[in-house]
Amino acid sequence: MTTSPSPDQQPDAALYSEDLAPVPPSGRTWTTWNYAALWISMSLCIPTYMLASSLIGGGMSWWQAILTIFLGNTIVLVPMILNGRAGAKYGIPFPVFARASFGVKGANIPALLRAIVACGWFGIQAWIGGDAIFKIVAVFFPAIANGRALPLLDISPAQFVCDPESLYGHFLN
Repeated sequence: MTTSPSPDQQPDAALYSEDLAPVPPSGRTWTTWNYAALWISMSLCIPTYMLASSLIGGGMSWWQAILTIFLGNTIVLVPMILNGRAGAKYGIPFPVFARASFGVKGANIPALLRAIVACGWFGIQAWIGGDAIFKIVAVFFPAIANGRALPLLDISPAQFVCDPESLYGHFLN
């Protein structure tokens, strides 16, 4: 016969879950190459190419644009390494690591700030992806690109579906 643990032996659900548990050393399989590949893959993406082209369009040479982007990515890498060191060394996730500095309740602040940044980055990616889809569809169906504008929005229904920036940009301008 098995007995369930008493309530005082069960960890508080607000403080502990399997997702927040430290990863044992046997589960920490990433090497320096894995971290380098992650950084490079986050640095080499479509928005980076767009940034480089806008820097060149703004008057920089190609090597100045590449150097500027590399410098920016390297500057961002330093706090990323400092932030991720505890997780890599001790196997603890960021929310647990943040509790040491901000307390149990205060750790929600950096978690929310990270969520806001993630939402912004998702918005950028959705805008770029939606614009790309709209332009690809317009190649095959040219009438879509010149569709009749929706009232008050001054964008076509296809732009409304594919390119959210055209809708938000209309309201923000």
